[in-house]
Amino acid sequence: MKITKDTRVSDILKEYGDIADVMEVFGVQRVGRYSLRAFLAKALTVKTAARVHRVPLDEFLNILEKAVQGSNADD
Repeated sequence: MKITKDTRVSDILKEYGDIADVMEVFGVQRVGRYSLRAFLAKALTVKTAARVHRVPLDEFLNILEKAVQGSNADD
């Protein structure tokens, strides 16, 4: 899965659940199945998450890419 500014946070968590800790560094909390946060994560994109948490988009994307690469290395 290619992560872009338009990728939804929920899709990242679904595909790479083990990188949730990395996302929490940026204030994107783990999402419960039936919570309001779960509902919001479906609409929240990487670009929006970066803006809301005042993290430069390029930096956010780079860290997510590294986390995904590390996740794939464990497979």
